[in-house]
Amino acid sequence: MVDVQKAIYFPRWREVLWREGPKGAKQSYENEIRAFLAHCKRLGAVVTVATIRAYLAERKQHAAEAREALRWFYRAGQKHGEGARRGVSGRDRGPVVAAQDLGGADWERDLIHAVRSAGFLWRTEETYRNWASKFAQFLQPRSPYAADGTDVAGFLSRLAVEQRASPATQKQALNALVFLMQEALHRNVGEIHFRRATPRRRMPTVLSRAECQRLFEQLDGTSRLMAELAYGAGLRLMELLRLRVHHVDLDRQRLLVAGGKGDKDRVTVLPAALVAPLRKQLDRLRELHAADRAAGLPGVWLPEGLERKYPKAGESWQWQWLFPSREASIDPVSGRRRRHHLTDTSFQRVLKAAAGRAQIDKRVTPHVLRHSFATHLLEGGADIRTVQDLLGHESVETTQIYTHVMERPGLGVRSPMDLLRE
Repeated sequence: MVDVQKAIYFPRWREVLWREGPKGAKQSYENEIRAFLAHCKRLGAVVTVATIRAYLAERKQHAAEAREALRWFYRAGQKHGEGARRGVSGRDRGPVVAAQDLGGADWERDLIHAVRSAGFLWRTEETYRNWASKFAQFLQPRSPYAADGTDVAGFLSRLAVEQRASPATQKQALNALVFLMQEALHRNVGEIHFRRATPRRRMPTVLSRAECQRLFEQLDGTSRLMAELAYGAGLRLMELLRLRVHHVDLDRQRLLVAGGKGDKDRVTVLPAALVAPLRKQLDRLRELHAADRAAGLPGVWLPEGLERKYPKAGESWQWQWLFPSREASIDPVSGRRRRHHLTDTSFQRVLKAAAGRAQIDKRVTPHVLRHSFATHLLEGGADIRTVQDLLGHESVETTQIYTHVMERPGLGVRSPMDLLRE
């Protein structure tokens, strides 16, 4: 009888697939397995028969192809996977080390080499590999080596027409595929003419001040401090998670956002109400930092150029994460066990649960706190240019969207229904 809860850890699945997988189906299998593993990552789940069955039950399209690919994946994982031999789940073992994950197909290996030579972040590498894999599936049975600008244009047009992707998604795909073609495969794509995704104006979700207060009351400890700082300083999720000790200026009540969207730095406000909680957080971190040094733990991750120039900087107090994870884990790039910042999914889950307890009838995400920060500033009379600078928007037109979700939009116009009731 099959143990549906038995987990496998199979970091070398691409290598095994391209060596032993069924001919003519290797690329489609890789795409299906990638989609499944991304699903597991979002849920924080390990690979089991039960997880696979639940995933297949949710599939709306190409369920048969996914079933065959995942059947191969699980069986190969039982034979070759590390968890099968050691009884260790993927969650316990951590991610595959980048040095061992060199891709399966030749084009993927070339892409990985180009991405790492360019010094891109691990998240960027994952994004580029995902788009390249989708492009390879689009080209089948042809190889990406045989592709040109027309193929890239066809893929991007399909995103806009058939999949109704947003302009931001289409732009991300364009950047990834141009890098794949020109930097990894050394093919000149020339000028690309494709159907542009239609811009859609979406109104941001904004919490009232009362809803923000109810939300914060359902949180405690570090989670509450993170939520209040995201709202009080208008931070994006990754800007919040990547804060380091030296980014916080408690005396001047300023917060440095280093390497924000577009790899730009900016300074934003640090709420006076959070100075005391942040001092307590820093005191707690000093103890954790001392314990890590006593245990001989490697320093925190630093950008490649900085780490080469100052190899010991990651061990210094100033570079420590403001919101570190409880346990050390394997760095997916270097393979060293070190302390990272908290994961984005863990904070998102905590915030969603708190919104449910607060009985907020809106979809609450970390970015909603940023939307609320901007809207409440404008409602309080702040100048829109000031709000633009605090948010790090390149254009004031981006900031202007918040004028449409203020409590009293326009010039304080009253609804005729209110006048009728007087």
